[in-house]
This record gives sequence, C-alpha cells and structure tokens, in this order.
Amino acid sequence: MTRFYNHFIKAIVIGTVIYFIFLAIYFFTGRFDEGFDYQIAWTEYYKNMIFALILYMVNAYWIEHLVTVYKHDLFTLKRFAIGITGNILVSILGIFLSRIVLVVVLEKKPLMEFLANENLGYYQLSLIIAICISLMFYAVWYYKYRQENKVKEQKIIAGTASAKFDALKNQLDPHFLFNSLNVLTSLIEEDPDQAQKFTTSLSKVYRYVLEQKNKDLVSVDEEFQFAKTYVKLLKMRFEDSIHFDIPDNSSNPEAKIVPLSLQLLLENAVKHNVVTSARPLHIKVYEEGDMLVVDNNIQEKQVVKKSSGVGLRNIQQRYDILTNRQVEITKSPNEFRVKLPMLTKQVTIMETQQTYIDDKRYEKAKEHVERLKGFYGNLMAYCIVIPCLAILNYNTTSFPWIIFPTIGWGFGVIVHGMEVFGYNPLWGKSWEERKIRKYMDDENF
Repeated sequence: MTRFYNHFIKAIVIGTVIYFIFLAIYFFTGRFDEGFDYQIAWTEYYKNMIFALILYMVNAYWIEHLVTVYKHDLFTLKRFAIGITGNILVSILGIFLSRIVLVVVLEKKPLMEFLANENLGYYQLSLIIAICISLMFYAVWYYKYRQENKVKEQKIIAGTASAKFDALKNQLDPHFLFNSLNVLTSLIEEDPDQAQKFTTSLSKVYRYVLEQKNKDLVSVDEEFQFAKTYVKLLKMRFEDSIHFDIPDNSSNPEAKIVPLSLQLLLENAVKHNVVTSARPLHIKVYEEGDMLVVDNNIQEKQVVKKSSGVGLRNIQQRYDILTNRQVEITKSPNEFRVKLPMLTKQVTIMETQQTYIDDKRYEKAKEHVERLKGFYGNLMAYCIVIPCLAILNYNTTSFPWIIFPTIGWGFGVIVHGMEVFGYNPLWGKSWEERKIRKYMDDENF
C-alpha cells in the first residue's frame, strides 16, 4: 500500500509538471492571446492527470517487474530492448484505458462508438511523453545501480584486505609452532633437561603469540621484550653460539611495528645459518631514523631444499596492507639486513578513526552551511521578486502571466530545498546515506 501511495504522489507531481510545461508552450505560441479561461484550464488539468496516473502506474510496475526479474543484469542491450518494448506496449494499453475512463466513463459515450472512432492519432503525443518518462525511470534506476555497485566494490575491497590480513596473521601460528617444535626435537636429543625447560618457556611465549596475532600493530617496546624472551629459548639450545644485541627501549615510545615481526626475523636467522660455538651467529637490532634494523652475519647452511620465504613474505605483505612504506631487504656476502618501517600517527596512512571522522564532519558541515546560505538567498529573492511581478501583472494586463514565473521559479526553489535538506520524492530522505549504511551492514552483500 505504501508503494502504491508513493507512486500515486509521484504521478501527480510529474503530471502537474507536464501540464504546466504545456501551459508555458501554449502561452509562448500565442494560444492565450484572446484570454485565459480557468474552467477550461481546470478541465484540461484533470484530463491530463487521468493520463498521468494511469501511464505512470503501468510503466512504474512494468519497470519494477523488470528489476525484480533481471536485477542488476537489466542493463544489457537485449534486456534493455525488452524493457523499452514492454514500456511501449504497456503505454499503449495505458493510453487506451485512460481514453476509456475519459470518454466512456466521464463523457458517457457508448463503448462501441468509442471503439469505432479510435485512431492512432490520439496515441502519438501521449506515447512519446510516456516513453520519455520511462527513460527517466531507467536513468534513475541506473544511477541507483551504479551507486550500489560503488558501495559493493568498496566493501569487497575492504573485506578482501581484512580477510587477507587475517590470513597472513593466521600463518604465524603454524609457522611459529613448526619451527619451535623443530628446535624442541633437536633439544630433546641433545639435552632432555633443557628440553623440559624449553617446553615450559615455549608455552609462555606461545601465549604471547596468540595474544598479539589479533592486533594490527604493536609497540616496538613490546616486540623488544618479546624478542629477548624468545632469544632466551634459543640460548637453551645454542648457549653461547648466539650473540644478541637489542636496545632496552625504543627512542620513540609511540613507534609501532607489525606483531611478531622481530620473532620471524630471528627464526629466519637461526633457520638459514650455521649456529655453532666455532661459528657463532651475531644478531643486532637497532634503530636507523624511522626504521628498525635487524641484521645478522651470513654463514648459510648447506641444504638441498630451498627456503620457502614464508616469514619475510608474510612481513612484507602485512606492511603492504597497512602502509605505503616498504620493508627493505639487503643481502651482501657477509651480512643479511632487514629494515622494518616504524609506524606512528604522523607517518602511517592508517589515520585514527576519530580524527578522520572529525575532519569529514567539519567538511560536511561547512558544505551544508554553504548550501543553506544559497537556498535561503534563493528563497528570499523569490519572496521579494514574485510579489513585485504580481503587482506589475495586476496593473498592466488581465492575463495572469505571473503564474508561470511563480510556478517555474517556485518549482526550482522546491527542488533546491529538497536537495539542501536531503529529501528526494523519487528515493526519499537521505536515500544515498541509508543505502550505503544498509549495504555496509549487510553481511551477505
């Protein structure tokens, strides 16, 4: 019922607009030179409304049927041609029904006489108008379709990035556990007592892994402390074969990096290099500008299987999602170095949500105030100029030409006001905002 009511109101609005357009055409072509008859004007108006209501309804419901059947596939050449052909057919039917109401019902002419006197000339103008209105319907629906597609694309992009980031973080569990179990296996064979201590410490370290993997960023200080704890595990196996140099704290307390990045780099260093008392592994962590540097000496293991590069690739991909700054990797004959960007509020592209929202609200409020000023200026000019023109019309001629600027300019003021205050009779108030919120909240979209 609500949908029918909305269609009814829109049909009246469109029919009225078309009627006054024709009035203006008649005026400028001289049809009112001999005077303006209000009774005739009213009669023509309600006749026009009969056509407007019936033609609008049949075309609106036909287009709704197309949208229901084809949904977003409506705008292919074949289906669009089917739609227009259907509009022509239902418009002809609508004109026929309108003429029956007008001639048979209201003018009381016999049905057979009406049918005998029908000819195509009665249908031409109404059909052209109906097709033009139908094309406007298609244009409006296509605009809505494009807007919904934009929302959907943005949601897909955001959802894909989020899913990708979660997948990358989830790689850390098996990666970390697999390497730790390898260390534990080696330690069991070499020193069972140390293996027992390693197992206890491993449970504490793994708890940290589970806690941090759900975060996008962690402070550098947190990673420093975890790295020291993790190195203690490594020393249970390698003892003095590993030399680890790391600061106690970062020079910038606000600096952040992706979680477990230091641990992954430590794993890689141990995994790919010989670690013995005769050939100790030296790992150094230090800050260089706004980068955190991790380097180690190279003494590669002689292995048949090539490294998969999961750890480094994981770090790079997570940084790619979070920022436009790149992880830098350099390798020389004697040294392997990785530089991790330290992200802060100033350098990261991940702006805080509240700051972003405040900026957007200010911009939106400023734009709205400018639009309000423009509308109130337009309205004030209308209220001053139209009465002056009405006085001029009253004192110069009996023809009420004031009706045309009053209605024409008034229609412009109404449209201006609807735009400023977010109301559109075709889509309703704040349609775009409501649609965006609807589709962003729809998990199945």
